[in-house]
Amino acid sequence: MTNQKKLWGGRFSEATAASVEEFTESVQYDWRLFRHDIAGSRVHARMLCRQEIISGEELEHIIQGLNAIEEDIKNKKFEFKTEFEDIHMNIEKALIDRIGPAGAKLHTGRSRNDQICLDTRLYLRSESSRIKNLIREVNRTLVRLARSYQGAIMPGYTHLQKAQPVLLSHHLLAYYEMFKRDLARFNDCLKRINVLPLGAAALAGTGLPLDREYVAAELDFPEISKNSMDAVAGRDFAVEFLSNCTITQLHLSRLAEELVIWSSDEFGFVEISDSFCTGSSIMPQKKNPDIPELIRGKSGRVTGNLMSLITTMKGLPLTYNRDLQEDKEPLFDSADTISRELAITAEMLSNLKFNKKRLEQAAREGFMTATDLADYLVKKGMPFRDAHAVVGDIVSYCLKQGKKLKELTLDELQRYARVIDRDVFDILSEEGSINSRLSLGGTAEKQVKKALEQAEKELEEPL
Repeated sequence: MTNQKKLWGGRFSEATAASVEEFTESVQYDWRLFRHDIAGSRVHARMLCRQEIISGEELEHIIQGLNAIEEDIKNKKFEFKTEFEDIHMNIEKALIDRIGPAGAKLHTGRSRNDQICLDTRLYLRSESSRIKNLIREVNRTLVRLARSYQGAIMPGYTHLQKAQPVLLSHHLLAYYEMFKRDLARFNDCLKRINVLPLGAAALAGTGLPLDREYVAAELDFPEISKNSMDAVAGRDFAVEFLSNCTITQLHLSRLAEELVIWSSDEFGFVEISDSFCTGSSIMPQKKNPDIPELIRGKSGRVTGNLMSLITTMKGLPLTYNRDLQEDKEPLFDSADTISRELAITAEMLSNLKFNKKRLEQAAREGFMTATDLADYLVKKGMPFRDAHAVVGDIVSYCLKQGKKLKELTLDELQRYARVIDRDVFDILSEEGSINSRLSLGGTAEKQVKKALEQAEKELEEPL
């Protein structure tokens, strides 16, 4: 018995084993590429007609058939069959069944190798655009929060220990900068995604008179692959996309971690809306920050998806190998996960309430203006390392006396450095410390105001 039910089965004398069909099929997940697959097929068919490889009548039948198949898939009336392995073969077989011999001409001049590369690039182009818009919305929300809490003071931390007082707006804008870089990375990645692979065929190109420039223009690809082997074997654009997703995930996770900490009773810096929290099945008093916890928890799968594709690619000889089928699920999962996280993060941030009183109280605890005192001594001519040691001695004295730095008298301060004068008290307050940080990018209110204005201007720029 021959393997004629397979579109590639002409040279086979035995039918594919059912276990092999089950193991090798990918249509259970790559069906999601149907829009991209059909869009590429329409343009490919038009190009074949322009090159007089198929007739105008055949083109009309092909386009009508593809349109009908697309509508059936959208309306869940299309039956995907595992014996046809993937999205390409399912659509092609359905087209042949519907329109006859003309459908069998659609695959002229192309291979599933360059076809799947095209579909994947079209998919990633669409997903990159969606993710960019979602990142922009998170940044809009962060800027709105920073603007509404302008002037609020909080402790800044290193090693999760109170370090120096900062403005809450400054802290929020740090995440704005992170996500802005994420946006730039997805924009830059599009340069590598936006390269047309169709026309590379299986690996060596084709002897048919294809017009790749026409296809590129119709599908809005600014660049055409220069090497047919690289076109079908390369997946670095997909690795780059997953890398970008992973970096964005890490930024989302860091923000989520701070929300988990800040919303605890021990900190009490922020209240997450009840509508974004859950309760305990046994402890009635609990209000759990499940959304940021889940965002934090999904870091493992997004990072794992990147590692999965890198590991798949690392030892593959040129050109196409079936291993490359394993690129779809990591791409789909990371794109879906990041999109959902960005959307709910923007929504959750819009429903946060910061406790300004508690933030300020925390900022006034400890010795967070110690560095300001050291800088003061430097300005008076003392070497920094000497100033550092002097301030360390003063802090030690404060701990023994149960005093804060700003509670010390001038006489007490001058025991450690005669150069200290009354103007020192201007910088020992939290407000004085903050507003002394006038360096570009610092937390001084003047600098944060400029940063807010710049961010608001950037958010009006086109993506």
